[in-house]
Amino acid sequence: MTDVVDKETRSRMMSGIRGKDTAPELFVRRALHAKGFRYLLHSPNLPGRPDMVFPKYRAVIFVHGCFWHMHDCKYFKLPGSRTEFWRQKLSKNRQRDEGALETVQALGWRVLVIWECATRESRINQSNNALVENVAQWITSEAPSSEIGIDGHLHQLSLHA
Repeated sequence: MTDVVDKETRSRMMSGIRGKDTAPELFVRRALHAKGFRYLLHSPNLPGRPDMVFPKYRAVIFVHGCFWHMHDCKYFKLPGSRTEFWRQKLSKNRQRDEGALETVQALGWRVLVIWECATRESRINQSNNALVENVAQWITSEAPSSEIGIDGHLHQLSLHA
């Protein structure tokens, strides 16, 4: 199937997709900063360049977009055109993510993955206090690596590899 927009328009659209400083990431960063947390951004010294690094707590946070990281939620849908291309690309993204998460954990860091859907639902339901409280509690505790999905609750991180 051919693209519905011309090549220049598609190029402009794709160049607008951000790899960092995304809306979900900024939402989490601002909320944590308001609670007094200080962090490093996108540390090149750690695999996968975590979105936020909390050296004091030996903890890192990745804020993953549901589409680009193939989250199993209502917001992820494989495109109807060029399906095999997208399946391969997104599968490689997921494999890369899992390798980075495993390596970061092996280096002694705790990992929290916050999925885009958690921030969306939090903003829609205006329940961001619960999400932010869960994240703040996780950071300051010694809880194992975890993830927060669409339900807004902490779950032990499971790698799909």
